[in-house]
Amino acid sequence: MKSPGSARTVVHAALLGNAAIAVAKFIAAALSGSSAMLSEGVHSLVDTSNQLLLLYGMRRADCPADPSHPFGYGRELYFWSFVVAVLVLTFGAGISLYEGISHIRRPEPASHLAVNLVVLGISAVFEGGSWLVALREFRRRKADMGYFEAFRNSKDPSVFTVLLEDSAALLGLLIAAIGLIGAHHFRMPMLDGVASLGIALLLATAAFLLLRETKGLLLGEPADPGIARSLMAIAAEDPDVRHANGLLTVQLGPERIVAALSIEFEDARSTPQIETCINRIEKHARLRHPQLAALFVRPQTHEDWRARHPAT
Repeated sequence: MKSPGSARTVVHAALLGNAAIAVAKFIAAALSGSSAMLSEGVHSLVDTSNQLLLLYGMRRADCPADPSHPFGYGRELYFWSFVVAVLVLTFGAGISLYEGISHIRRPEPASHLAVNLVVLGISAVFEGGSWLVALREFRRRKADMGYFEAFRNSKDPSVFTVLLEDSAALLGLLIAAIGLIGAHHFRMPMLDGVASLGIALLLATAAFLLLRETKGLLLGEPADPGIARSLMAIAAEDPDVRHANGLLTVQLGPERIVAALSIEFEDARSTPQIETCINRIEKHARLRHPQLAALFVRPQTHEDWRARHPAT
């Protein structure tokens, strides 16, 4: 079971780093008039707001179940992660796009190149530290999976959102530095605006990836296949079960799963024996998988299950 505290550590590290970086970038943008630096300041400000939303979503997701939400509030994190992706697209990419076009149409040379580069270098240190924290946690969770596979299969958006944002931030710093140096060296102020367009494209790509993944989680993805196989094995091993037909699962939060299990019981079993068997299966399932919020068991023949769920 994954530690919620480790995910919060990742988000807190990103929050502190981005808040400090945003202030430094806006000061540098005000001194130099750089479009790319202003875009980077907006980028860091959006990231700071995003981490606050993620922390709020994580806190809400921990709320216990109640009559209005009998399976808990786990999907609150998925909702706020989706909002984060929308903010990256609308504010991060949108403002960078506007700044880039404006600066290309009315190019003005940026001053204080050294100040801008120092701020970008300091930002890279802070962003790099946050990125390493997120990468370390993501590696721990992905186990033997590839990075993209782990990104697609992850049920906790807090870590991969921070990792993707920090990766985009580091690339954005590189683009801003290239734009500033190119504009100064070639005496072409419009290259500063071109860098802003590059940052906008980078943020739009990151936002698209986040939107696609968080949308799937918000709509309801199945649990990890390994958990499904484990639950099926628990049921199949019970002496009162003739056949474990199949299982349907849905992820309601990073650490909350609901499962529906179809079982064909032995014909000679009485109703009290079947009830005892179901309680036994549920007990073993919860011991092995504490994130199981509910397990529904349906007595059903194997043929009936196959007729209703031919694809499973």
